[in-house]
Amino acid sequence: MMTPVPRTARHRADPDAAVPPCADCIADSAGGLTFDVTETGEPGAALLVLRHRESHEAVSLPLTPTGDGRLRAALPSGVALPEGRWDAYVQVAGGEPRRLAPGVDDLRSLVARVPSGSLGHVAVRIPYATRHGNLSVRSWLRAPHAEAVELYRAERGLGVRGRVYGVPLAPDAYAEVCHRDAAGPPIRVEVAVEQAEFGFTVAYGALRPGVWDLWLRPAGEGGPRVRIARLLDAIADKRLFLIHPRVPVKTLYGPVEAGPSYTRDNDLSVTVTAAG
Repeated sequence: MMTPVPRTARHRADPDAAVPPCADCIADSAGGLTFDVTETGEPGAALLVLRHRESHEAVSLPLTPTGDGRLRAALPSGVALPEGRWDAYVQVAGGEPRRLAPGVDDLRSLVARVPSGSLGHVAVRIPYATRHGNLSVRSWLRAPHAEAVELYRAERGLGVRGRVYGVPLAPDAYAEVCHRDAAGPPIRVEVAVEQAEFGFTVAYGALRPGVWDLWLRPAGEGGPRVRIARLLDAIADKRLFLIHPRVPVKTLYGPVEAGPSYTRDNDLSVTVTAAG
């Protein structure tokens, strides 16, 4: 997937405003990223700095000349990048870091990616343009991870097919459907298991209005509780791009409209709203 990102336009009243340095990003199938940054024109060693938006933890990567007027930094898959949003900067000779603008992203290797899961976790890094026109990287580090591979309309509600990483699926695995705001036990759903793949159906008729989060218990009641998400593609925030239609349903709580939705973190949920 080649994703050209529009540059932030200069304000007409300030034609001499400095253009921020720009970075093209290339993703590899192992989860690594390569950044190609426009030359800053400043003397001295340069670093690409990724700064976690909440903890302010920083990861610094050396930028080296490529011979075509650009600088390159590599973020290998083996370098730990804790989950969250990381803002990208360029820093020259120990000076003040400057925000990077997004360029052209080559994320084709992320589409339909199937990690081995041999390390016990799944690491995903997706570069994206912020609403202010800056470059950031969304990182996920899930151990274990339950990937929602396919969603489909089942006879009684939402059908989910997925794959689990980092933990074996036991015969007594099951899913939980949990109301995000209301107290009470989760709804337990039977899961069909085939090696590392699972499938289940969320019956809309049992759901009251609200948002219901989907979890997998891959090892049964005594094992880990894993949030089901869709991470293995090139979309950093699916809320605006993967919009599923809602269907009218008659429930114990009256007529509703129900359908799958994603959170800001690309976790899978079901949204139920009262009809009318």
